This record gives sequence, structure tokens and C-alpha cells, in this order.
Amino acid sequence: MKLSVVIPAYNEALSITETLENLYQRLTEANIPHEIVVVNDNSKDNTLEVLENLQKTIPSLVIYTNKGRNGFGYAVRYGLEKFNGDCVAIMMADLSDAPEDLVVFYNKMLEGHDCVFGTRWSKGGKVYDYPRHKLFLNRLFNNIVRLLFGIKYNDVTNAFKLYKKETIEGVKPFISPHFNLTVEIPLKAIIRGYSYTVLPNSWTNRKHGVSNLKIREMGSRYFFILMYCLIEKFFARGDFNKQWD
Repeated sequence: MKLSVVIPAYNEALSITETLENLYQRLTEANIPHEIVVVNDNSKDNTLEVLENLQKTIPSLVIYTNKGRNGFGYAVRYGLEKFNGDCVAIMMADLSDAPEDLVVFYNKMLEGHDCVFGTRWSKGGKVYDYPRHKLFLNRLFNNIVRLLFGIKYNDVTNAFKLYKKETIEGVKPFISPHFNLTVEIPLKAIIRGYSYTVLPNSWTNRKHGVSNLKIREMGSRYFFILMYCLIEKFFARGDFNKQWD
């Protein structure tokens, strides 16, 4: 099963080299057939130049530039239209996600799951230098999601997830342009009956640059996508559910 890894990158010239070299090394050591799809989200620094140089030493690296509307969600969606693997993981460019976790997730998916979700807040999960104000809002929002959707999964906002290609196709079209895409995809997968399992993963705060997540701007967008998914859950009558063979 070929693995694709979609990584959005906006002004990540200082982080992207270490991120991709570590990822390529771990996937190669684990003998996982893969491609690394980096979507340069119209960066204003020399991210694209760094990526092009990395292609000389990372043969599985594929580069796209999203010249259209920019934002985390748009960049990820661009990558989700371009990947050619049998399954696809979404990871960050800033060293926050651990390649070792991806190897574990991939092996878990081989057992037959449609999705493998990460959680930083259960036994085995690890978080390093997580901003206190973001921690409070994160736990509040995720507990609201658990209550509204009646699920046990406690880290829906975690971008680090792995999906089969058929699952991604089955939860389209996507409408989230920003970080709320991390909520839209898993909730649609759950609502539509795709199987999933949850594994602990680690998260480390970025070493370079600043986060592109603007909490004040994102509040209404998270609320919007939450209501969107709730409407499907209670009123769509299963019209979009997974088609079983």
C-alpha cells in the first residue's frame, strides 16, 4: 500500500529541511512505499527554493505551488487532489508531528481501518511546549464536539491523521478554507460510517517562525463547520454514507 504524505508549507524555509529529511529517513528505513507531497502555499520567503534543492536528495518529494486562494485548508485540499497513493496522511511542515508516529499509523491501517486518527491527550500521547491559552480552548472545543456527536475521540482538531484514498473521495467535497478542515474531514468520515481507530501521537511546538493559526479569526470558522457537520448528521438521512460492497 503506497503512502502519500501531504504537507502544506507557508514560509517554512527554516523548518522544512529537517522535517522532510527526518520523514524521508523514517519511511525509507521502514520500507514504506511513499511520496511526500509538499504544497507551497504561495510562500513569501525562499521555501520553494529550499524545496527544489531538497528534491536532489529526496527522490520521493513532489512539489506543488498553490497560487490560488491561500490558507491552510486550501493548501491541504490542493494536495488531496494531487496525491496518488493508496492512503494519505496530513502532516505539518514545522516539525510538530513525529515521523515515527506515522510509521505506526501506517502499520495500523494495514489491519483494515479506513482512518487512523491521532490523539495527543490520551495515554501514550505527548505534548511539548503547548501554549496554555491554546490548551484551554482546545480542550473546550473538543469536549463540545464529543458531546454533540456522541463520540469518544477527544482530539478532532489534531491535523495528524491518516486516511485511505477511498475515504477521502467519500467525504468530498470539502468546504473549509483554513484550519477548520482538520475538523471537517474526520467528522464527515465518522458521520458517513467509515471505520476508524485512534492512536496516541506526540506534538512538539515549532522551533522556527510563528504559527499561522489565528485563534480569534478561527472561532467562527470552527463553529460554522461544526454546525455544517451537525446538519448532515441529523438531517441528511444517510444520503452521503459509505457505500458498502
